[in-house]
Amino acid sequence: MASSSSFSFIPQETDDVFISFRGEDTRHSFTAHLLAALGRLKIRTYVDYKLGRGDEISPTLLRPIVESKVSWCLEELVKIMECRRTKGQIVIPIFYHVDPSDVRNQTGSYADAFVKHEQRLKDNVQKVELWRDSLREVANLSGLDCLVNR
Repeated sequence: MASSSSFSFIPQETDDVFISFRGEDTRHSFTAHLLAALGRLKIRTYVDYKLGRGDEISPTLLRPIVESKVSWCLEELVKIMECRRTKGQIVIPIFYHVDPSDVRNQTGSYADAFVKHEQRLKDNVQKVELWRDSLREVANLSGLDCLVNR
């Protein structure tokens, strides 16, 4: 685990990077290795280990997205991409065990997930479209593709 000087649980204005990830899927493997590598490079990193799937994103969590210099879950992604457009923040997507074209085109498991989102949020179609647009936008950025078994 990286030292406390390299990553924080409390958002700081001085964080260089905000890491968005899906909890248990990568917490003890890829995310931990990424945090350690960034720490070795003295890159200050914010990561919220307490946010669970379906939890509301608090203003406290949105603040590090807005204030960090480099950024990368759907509401988080919308805000990150908004900051990229309005503040010129750098976004480097890391596609870990996912094909970027599935993200871009919302095919495969993304297609199935969006059918469920559209059913669940039929009164808020704009939100789902914003999610789709943000996924397309981020998948068109140059990033890292860590798809195993290719």
